[in-house]
Amino acid sequence: MNRKEILEEATYLIYNDRQADYGTPQQNHDRIAKLWSVVLGITVEPWQVALCMNQVKVARLVQSPEKLDGWIDGAAYMAIGGELATEEK
Repeated sequence: MNRKEILEEATYLIYNDRQADYGTPQQNHDRIAKLWSVVLGITVEPWQVALCMNQVKVARLVQSPEKLDGWIDGAAYMAIGGELATEEK
């Protein structure tokens, strides 16, 4: 799979399968941020959720770099995080 295919698959998942399953990225990451804030006792922002989820993918890829889903999901989390961090408030 080349870089264009990885990004296309990430885009497909963000706007179709994942959104249908979990709601918009804003809704899902906001929900996660609120839950993590309670557990951790600090304020977690939705864009930070995307960074942390990306790090989960990085940690898994260190062990198994041939697993394409890690590369695809990592690209998706970075795109979502960038969107959440730069959206107009």
